[in-house]
Amino acid sequence: VQLQAYGGGLVQAGGSLRLSCAASGFTFDDYAIGWFRQAPGKEREGVSCISSSHGSTYYADSVKGRFTISSDNAKNTVNLQMNSLKPEDTAVYLCAADRLGSARENPDEYDYWGQGTQVTVSS
Repeated sequence: VQLQAYGGGLVQAGGSLRLSCAASGFTFDDYAIGWFRQAPGKEREGVSCISSSHGSTYYADSVKGRFTISSDNAKNTVNLQMNSLKPEDTAVYLCAADRLGSARENPDEYDYWGQGTQVTVSS
């Protein structure tokens, strides 16, 4: 199982970025895929997740209305469109996979993790 997050970068406040998580080695649409972020000195935070098998999505309150998660099962990719970015969104963003397909914001429920991609939002 491999997960690779990419698409991070430096953007000004109010700008947009699109992160992607490319997955391989498992039946993609049976899993829940989550996006997390971790800023220096802070705990890992669940940002959003999507489960095709459960037909559900989750967004942290801090990103509702600004971030949109989507899944392209044909490409085994989950995208996170991030709009109206704020300096407090600055963090390393990581994607993770849950075999049961039911995980949400709790990182302990996820089985596989990819390396992160840095998102920096300047004020």
